[in-house]
Amino acid sequence: MKKCHITFQLNGATTEVLVAPNQTLVGMLREDLGLTGTKYGCGEGDCGACTVLLDDEPVNSCLVLAAQVDGRKITTIEGLADGDRLHPLQNAFIEKGAIQCGFCTPGMILSAKALLDDNPDPTELDIRTAISGNLCRCTGYQKIVEAISHAAKDHSSPEEKS
Repeated sequence: MKKCHITFQLNGATTEVLVAPNQTLVGMLREDLGLTGTKYGCGEGDCGACTVLLDDEPVNSCLVLAAQVDGRKITTIEGLADGDRLHPLQNAFIEKGAIQCGFCTPGMILSAKALLDDNPDPTELDIRTAISGNLCRCTGYQKIVEAISHAAKDHSSPEEKS
């Protein structure tokens, strides 16, 4: 099978990769680029474990072909921290105990980031709606919602803007 050459922005850096026409974005990220923060869950777009930001919008990377990201911008969980300084959402998830097994956490955080970038002062309903495509089997969601709400307060203050 002939491979396609694609160039895109990945976590702020120009990235070039050869991909098979039928390769998924999650496969390319994990297998070709070693970015294992993006989890492979159901492979059908139901669980949200593979959520990344494509042009700042959350997508299930198991449903996106790698070739479709040519010329576009991808943000993975690895792209949120600034060196050793975690993103406010990452800190909030730790502080509020919103992580148990951690499998859903990268997708949850990226869905929450997209929400806070669009709506820095979300209601609880806004938060629950934004993460409705991300399934968690451990926490019961309340601590996740609290963490996102906490991060929203930090996100809207000038010293914490991302």
